[in-house]
Amino acid sequence: MTQEKHHLQRSLGLIDATSIVAGSMIGSGIFIVTAAMARDVGSAAWLLVIWVVTGLLTMSAALSYGELAGMMPTAGGQFVYIQRAYGKLASFLYGWTVFTVIQTGVIAAVAVAFAKYSAVFLPVLDEKIFSVGDSFVFGYKQVLAMASIVLLTYINTKGVVKGKTIQLIFTLAKLVALFALIILGLYVGMKTNILSDNFKNMWEASKTVLNPDGSITVTKLTGIALLGAMGATIINSLFSSDAWNNVTFIAGEIKEPKKNIPRSLFLGTLIVTIIYLLANLAYLALLPMQGTPGANSALEGGIMFAAEDRVGAAAATMIMGNIGLFVMAGLIMVSTFGCNSGLVLAGGRLFYAMSKDGLFFKKAGELNNYDVPEKALWVQCVWACLLCISGRYGDLLTYATFASLLFYILTIYGIFILRKREPNAERPYKAFGYPIIPALYIVVTAAICVALLVYETTSTGLGLGIVALGIPVYYAVMKVKE
Repeated sequence: MTQEKHHLQRSLGLIDATSIVAGSMIGSGIFIVTAAMARDVGSAAWLLVIWVVTGLLTMSAALSYGELAGMMPTAGGQFVYIQRAYGKLASFLYGWTVFTVIQTGVIAAVAVAFAKYSAVFLPVLDEKIFSVGDSFVFGYKQVLAMASIVLLTYINTKGVVKGKTIQLIFTLAKLVALFALIILGLYVGMKTNILSDNFKNMWEASKTVLNPDGSITVTKLTGIALLGAMGATIINSLFSSDAWNNVTFIAGEIKEPKKNIPRSLFLGTLIVTIIYLLANLAYLALLPMQGTPGANSALEGGIMFAAEDRVGAAAATMIMGNIGLFVMAGLIMVSTFGCNSGLVLAGGRLFYAMSKDGLFFKKAGELNNYDVPEKALWVQCVWACLLCISGRYGDLLTYATFASLLFYILTIYGIFILRKREPNAERPYKAFGYPIIPALYIVVTAAICVALLVYETTSTGLGLGIVALGIPVYYAVMKVKE
């Protein structure tokens, strides 16, 4: 059968698309990042405010993307939107950053998180195979992480139906488990005074720093200092809520995409926002905000100093005792494996769209006998595995966070550009609250970027550097094509 006879099959319905949105968002972050956020603001009320703002920002962005998805219901999603609004250079820089860091880096990080929690059941995974000084260690966890990426890639090369089945099963499993954890957590926690204690002086914010000698330094936060701290730490919750846009990458395989993509974006982000808020409320009902570094129990460590920042595990321990550690490890394994299933499935479609536009490896633009971009999926797999080996994926994610936010701003501003340039274009769905909601998103996210520039200058600079590196690569690609 010749290549021309293959095309992307529209076989994903609304439930499938929604499971990709929610499943791709929920990884390991919700079980970990609250600890760092608690240290940064030191207040239960401000902590919840940050999660509320995160949810509102995510939902407003998703509802804005719905307009672009309705206008351009084709594979590639955000890459296609940026190109239509700004041209090929801007879209290439987005695709370049997604390939080098964002998508593959997240896949690598999530895979390693899966392996890390697998080690709770298989301690042999903690053993190293070899090391080079203190800077590079290669162990069995990295082997398992790479194996999980290869397995998920292989499954997704066998057709979108197999990929969606894995995604749906794991998304439903982790949603049920999360709701069970939340309900049990609130039930157990409400029998104590911990929640009420956490909300005494709930608006008094402070930053807690753990010093090398084990002591802590607490600095009160008010005014601009508080806003700056919130702007810097919100990156934790935003990254935990990221990847919702992955569903736009697979627009070419969604039934009635002009209706189902906007709906799935709304439903998926709404579900995750509610879960994240309830999960943090459960944490606050089970664990005190403050705690003691290196404590011997989950209660003494509190949220701030949960062992290895594993707030979810500490909360589960408060509900079920020592067995809670194993229950939480199992939940995170399900969560991360399901999360990566969606990331792997979606990422290949973006690189497929880039290839069809002459901006990625030519072979990545081909479909196999199952009508999926197999070569694009394997290229993504290889790079993600290399990031697992390098051990530098965590740094890459940090560097890319700032750039990722900039691309969100750029894409949503594209709505204004296209409304003016193409006023008569078909828009089956229009951005909710336009122009106020999209404009508010741009202003608030831009303010967060400014805070990051001030408080995380090195990381943001390196993030911009990764994007800028794509400029000479773009012109080199264009020259080869001439």
